[in-house]
Amino acid sequence: MIYQIYPRSYQDSNGDGIGDLLGIVQRLPYIASLGVDAIWISPFFTSPMKDFGYDVSDYCDVDPMFGTLADFDALVDTAHKLGMKVMIDLVLSHTSDQHAWFTESRANRTNDKADWYVWSDPKPDGTPPNNWLSIFGGSAWQWDARREQYYLHNFLVSQPDLNFHNEEVVQAVLNATQFWLDRGVDGFRLDTINFYYADNELRDNPPLPAEERNANIAPSVNPYNHQMHLHSKNQPENLEFLRKFRALLDQYGAAAVGEVGDAQLGLDLLGEYTAGEDFVQMCYAFELLAKDTPTPERLAQVFAKVDEVAADGWACWAFSNHDVMRHVSRWNLTPAAARAFCTLMMCLRGSVCIYQGEELGLPEADVPFEALQDPYGIEFWPEFKGRDGCRTPMVWEPSNQNGGFSAHQPWLPVSNEHLQMSVADQEEDPAALLHHYRRAIAFRRAHPALVAGDHSGVQATDDIVHFIRMAKGQQIFCAFNLSDSPTALTMPDGNWQPIGAELGSAHPSADGKLHLGPWQCALALHV
Repeated sequence: MIYQIYPRSYQDSNGDGIGDLLGIVQRLPYIASLGVDAIWISPFFTSPMKDFGYDVSDYCDVDPMFGTLADFDALVDTAHKLGMKVMIDLVLSHTSDQHAWFTESRANRTNDKADWYVWSDPKPDGTPPNNWLSIFGGSAWQWDARREQYYLHNFLVSQPDLNFHNEEVVQAVLNATQFWLDRGVDGFRLDTINFYYADNELRDNPPLPAEERNANIAPSVNPYNHQMHLHSKNQPENLEFLRKFRALLDQYGAAAVGEVGDAQLGLDLLGEYTAGEDFVQMCYAFELLAKDTPTPERLAQVFAKVDEVAADGWACWAFSNHDVMRHVSRWNLTPAAARAFCTLMMCLRGSVCIYQGEELGLPEADVPFEALQDPYGIEFWPEFKGRDGCRTPMVWEPSNQNGGFSAHQPWLPVSNEHLQMSVADQEEDPAALLHHYRRAIAFRRAHPALVAGDHSGVQATDDIVHFIRMAKGQQIFCAFNLSDSPTALTMPDGNWQPIGAELGSAHPSADGKLHLGPWQCALALHV
């Protein structure tokens, strides 16, 4: 059970309007009160912040806006004392163009780091070497006058891609990883884990038929969706790097969750990258971060695919994060529906990651264009408003417009709607969603079958999604009515004892029928 923190927006400790590491330290007791096992902190490394820390200029230091290495050490120490592990976000596929490695690499074609990034000569007509596109819009290639070559950037122009075909690069990123392991980090979230290698021959990507496109990775207005990214990512060499990475993790007893960014092959890669004991322990899946509300039928399809391609693997599920519209708004959830999806998430096979403010039921904030910070939103406005709406500051108490986040004007405005949903207000309300999250997390932790068990296969019966989780002789039946209407289901054979009353679980009737109210769950233990 992982809690994601976006450090710019969690807690400002020094009054500059930007969250920082000591702010996180201040709020760690609250996070521990949720019952989570670990925190994942989005990037806080030295960076020009063109992509808010996902453009790293020094892998082994803290950006001054977030604090110091000593502050980070205090964070790790405090988290460990509170019984939580610390995972940090490693962005290894690319650096900032202000990283010393790139400064040297771009100087000429003969320096010691000339081959540390993906460089290519132009075509005879001066155009880029192939048709690869950037997730942030336009070509994935940028001309550099110093070398008279193009460099690859799968994201912003200011985020050149490292050349993992160069073993010196591989060793350099492993050294950076070890730096944080030596400081007591317990694991990593690996950003864009399938982007590390590009095709050595730089072959064109084929077009993607219109009927196969989806917007799970990039918004529909982005032409990135028009290609099958066969050669610009997802290369087989990635597996050998992951073996080396896992060998380093194993020396420290650390773990990693890889973010697989691919709309067509995501679950297949999840299965590949988490199989056996050689690669990462889990992969972050995008299927439940999609735009459409997951229906029982869709959930059954997703888990059937997982069972097919990742039976030996392990997913990490999330409904919200720092890159997508908050799921309460994305799926237009009522309070009852938000509770149902919270309980469902805690019962799914796989690890679980919740995003700061999710436990409060925060909707997407409406950030006006003039206040936008996200380059993605600025590029595709107004059809796509970017990611700022899910990145606005955490609301701790309602006493002022800043929600207890900062004594200064925050880097993004605090939503007025959010102010009415603060931690302080919800702590005082026994019926608040915050308490339901605590109960659901505690319920998961109390049952080994839910934490690490297998499942019988996820099934859809009308508006109900249902399955049995199993581990260490324990079996738990889970059913969820994902609709606004009452419905019924026949209990499976066997002697089942109702559990989960604190989560609103229904009891079967004398004839073995489950009568579920709108958005109600039914949880039962086999005895």
